[in-house]
Amino acid sequence: METIVLSTPELGDRSYIVHDGQKALVIDPQRDIKRVIEAASDAGVEIVAIAESHMHNDYLTGGYELAALLGVPYLVNEKDTVAFERTGVFDGFEMKIGQLNLKVIATPGHTPTHISFEVTDTDGKGTIFSGGSLLYGSVGRPDLLGPELVDLLARSQYRSVNHLASTLPDDFAVAPTHGFGSFCSSNTCDVANDSTIGAEKAYNFALTIKDEDEFKKVLLDGLDEWPTYYAHMGPLNQEGPSSYFDSIPPLLSDEELSKVIKDGAFVVDLRDGEAFAAEHITGTLALGVGNSFSAYFGWAYPWGEEIAFVASNLSQVLEAKRQLARIGVENVVGYTLFSRTNPEVLKRATMELVTFPGLAQALAKQKAPIVDVRRRNENSALSLPGAINIPVHRLFERYEELDPIKDETIYVHCAGGYRSVFGASILKKLGFKVIAVRDSFTEEARNLVASRLAA
Repeated sequence: METIVLSTPELGDRSYIVHDGQKALVIDPQRDIKRVIEAASDAGVEIVAIAESHMHNDYLTGGYELAALLGVPYLVNEKDTVAFERTGVFDGFEMKIGQLNLKVIATPGHTPTHISFEVTDTDGKGTIFSGGSLLYGSVGRPDLLGPELVDLLARSQYRSVNHLASTLPDDFAVAPTHGFGSFCSSNTCDVANDSTIGAEKAYNFALTIKDEDEFKKVLLDGLDEWPTYYAHMGPLNQEGPSSYFDSIPPLLSDEELSKVIKDGAFVVDLRDGEAFAAEHITGTLALGVGNSFSAYFGWAYPWGEEIAFVASNLSQVLEAKRQLARIGVENVVGYTLFSRTNPEVLKRATMELVTFPGLAQALAKQKAPIVDVRRRNENSALSLPGAINIPVHRLFERYEELDPIKDETIYVHCAGGYRSVFGASILKKLGFKVIAVRDSFTEEARNLVASRLAA
């Protein structure tokens, strides 16, 4: 038995192709299925079934389209309410994948109908593909479907993962879908590349805590907000997402982009923070395309608004479009390349960047307000005295809280500099004077700045 891992670091998830050298099962594929088909082709295996652990909340599945394209069974819990044909599976369902045996195990908790897939070969070697159930060092969060289900799902999650741990051999590999940066996992998730049932029994808090009530408290206390776009993913997955085409959006003229900006579209500069700070088009937002792009875009994006890109090259545009398609955002009206724009038509602006030592020096000369755009749990763990905490995805709705300091220059910081530039660009667009702290926020940095604030 071999397992091919298809990572999506931008969303913190993994998909899998498990095969016997000839026949393959695909588990939890994302919407851009071309890479799944190519990986199976490179391995010389035939995909004979697609399996879905749950109706995902953090991305659009490619399972529906892939199964239809290949004409193979689409294994989805029979209890899930969906608008498409599927092979309804249930606890105890079994199926042969070539020489491999697939068994479905009900593991409610992340969702009420969540299932995991136990796959074994003829020698008894096995892997549990645990979706959003048993993760590395943690479990999938139980709060994505509303507060009325949190207690039930938290308790179900505890029972589900302990059932897996008590019934599967210690040498079984554990292969979760979430837990690699996805906000579908709890904040206590370990950073690891692989694990086993035995290792999880030793280190996973869900398996070391012996009291269900205590587990529930630890789990829920560790949760923070989840991206607002999640609310749209479940219903779209239940409908069966439409096909994704990797096409090039229209190239906008300067006049067209100017009108798009004036009309209030969500116009994002995909270049890195330093390039944006050096010079950018007035009214655009700084969100460099990279591993955090789609999550923070989806978090701050007003769902349904038109989108346009400013980029250094076409590759950035295509990558941004691909990442957004994974979360169901497709209304991109066009793009432009920054180097070809005319500053007489599209006015330019700059943004000052500083490090934390630079911030400390500035505060020693003159006190100034600081806005921390990290999430609540991050701020609670380590924060600057007197800093105003408004998470970056809340700035559009909470910016009026900053009106009393609108005449002052505001320093914006985060954990590493990515969100600070994004947050500063939002505030700049809203009429604030800002300086972004493009630096890592460590305890040393915190103490350095705090000492200047106290002076």
